[in-house]
Amino acid sequence: MKHVQDQPRASVPRGGGASQRRVCRVLSQPRSTQRYAAVPGDGDEAIVHRMHELVRRHPRRGYRLVWGMLRLDGWRVNVKRVYRLWKREGFKVPGKQHKRTRLGHSENGILRRKAEHKDHVWCVDFIHDRDDRDRPLKWLSVVDEFTRECVALEVERGMTGGDVVNVLTDLFMIRGVPTHIRSDNGGEFIAKTVRRLAEITGMEMLYIAPGSPWENGYAESFHGRLRDELLNAEVFEGVGEAKALAAAWRNEYNHRRPHSSLGYLPPAAFAASLGATLAVPPVGASPLPPARPACDPCEPILEPRLS
Repeated sequence: MKHVQDQPRASVPRGGGASQRRVCRVLSQPRSTQRYAAVPGDGDEAIVHRMHELVRRHPRRGYRLVWGMLRLDGWRVNVKRVYRLWKREGFKVPGKQHKRTRLGHSENGILRRKAEHKDHVWCVDFIHDRDDRDRPLKWLSVVDEFTRECVALEVERGMTGGDVVNVLTDLFMIRGVPTHIRSDNGGEFIAKTVRRLAEITGMEMLYIAPGSPWENGYAESFHGRLRDELLNAEVFEGVGEAKALAAAWRNEYNHRRPHSSLGYLPPAAFAASLGATLAVPPVGASPLPPARPACDPCEPILEPRLS
């Protein structure tokens, strides 16, 4: 309904209209509602600005404490107004956060020494499981951090530093020597045979800080997939069956399983898209020297190349 203009008491609007008094009487509406003139406020910008400052400084305090701090600052403001502005600005006290250990920042962690190309950094690690007769199974994984390829997945009852050297030597013959290998401080990886192999081939071992598995994050992520898709899904009768299933799963992982960080390409397809494999070893690594028969299990399999 169109509001009636304020007119003198005795006058009657032209055209047969009714006076304001009559209309308000008929509608049982107080005349003061038609004559009230709203007083423009000074705006909420200043209060909102101060609220933003207090929220940034005290993120764990709710709107009532913010209202109290505003009162202490000299603001004459109602708590309901503060609540309205609080909701309008979308302020929210964050949920309780548990303290978390920082992601690895050591010199050899994944943040400071990132893989820059294929065969630049490999990560190695062990994961343990048991067969159907509760006998131990020890798995060794080798992953290219740049292409996410599972370069090797070996399983035995137990493995030593010499076994790690043998696996790496076979990989060097097939794929070449990487620039770096990242691992934890397990006895199998810090063994003299492994360090001797790194010295011979010119490869650098990146040992993460003790007790910091997150610094070898690619290996931990790969083991999460391995545990979920293979170890928890299969019952192994023995080492032979574990080896067969490991080979089949590794082939499936490399060639058919999409990887979200690679644009949902399988690791092998992503590696192939990078171009032909270089015929020379990566920068920072020397060619693999010829092998010799092992005469001592404590000695490395390889010898330095003679100039």
